Amino acid sequence: MDLALLRTFVAVHRAGSFTRAAGLLGLSQPAVTGQIRTLERQLGRPLFLRTARGVVPTTVGDELAHKAAPHLDALVEITEAGLDDRSTLRTLHLAGPPEFTALRALPALTTLVTQGLAVRCAFGSAEELFEGLGAGHHDLAITTARPRGRLLAATPLCDEEHVLVAAPRWAARLGGPAVLQVKGVRALEALPVVEVHESLPLVTRYWSAVFDARPVTAGTIIAPDLRAVLSCVAQGAGLGVLPRYLCMDALDAGEVVALLNPPVPPLRTYFLVVRTGALALPHIARAHEWLLRAAVDW
Repeated sequence: MDLALLRTFVAVHRAGSFTRAAGLLGLSQPAVTGQIRTLERQLGRPLFLRTARGVVPTTVGDELAHKAAPHLDALVEITEAGLDDRSTLRTLHLAGPPEFTALRALPALTTLVTQGLAVRCAFGSAEELFEGLGAGHHDLAITTARPRGRLLAATPLCDEEHVLVAAPRWAARLGGPAVLQVKGVRALEALPVVEVHESLPLVTRYWSAVFDARPVTAGTIIAPDLRAVLSCVAQGAGLGVLPRYLCMDALDAGEVVALLNPPVPPLRTYFLVVRTGALALPHIARAHEWLLRAAVDW
């Protein structure tokens, strides 16, 4: 079987469109269509179904992509980078929120880095990341919002649990989770709040989900990094709402205490976002797949 046909097939499978795959491969759309038809004739089975928005793979197409794509990616990397020439290695431009990127995403990509992938990071809000992706400044972004339109494609990555935390002295003053569960939200109104933005996004979301109310606070500290929020909370500056992954060690060490243990804790979903068709590029596809695999244990 001709490897060129398989490479075109994988590009179409990832792009979801003959037109987008043609642009990524530097071919004309008729050439891509012809190569896919040739491959389908050789296999004796259809690989794609045509739709108004592009193409969707058949079960045979999905199976072939699953088997062939990793090997083709490896071959492409060898031919692009050479055996010893590291100057041509591909660079992944990754963007996301600073805390999650630093504590989750970058460590998960370490193996790919040791295999030769170069990574450059940028941080920003979801809106900034979407704009950067669309402009070609980023290859892959991690966001807590799903983009609209067809320019960007999002894949759910993982859910993070939010925890209401404070220093042990504040927890003792409130009487612990059992007492606080009885007293309700009014018992928290005397505590200052540590947050990442003036709009109190994490506290407001937690109050809405758990108390069906808006927060009333005695004062606030705004620190635009969740790690700074954790540090302030641990020093007794007030209460905060933090992702469990970020405050897990502090909880285990007794530096902060969970004020409540709701039966259904508030969750926030992270998405992996790329430009539509970008997964036809092997280095982006590998990083995308690697992060999805790592997220199973997050």
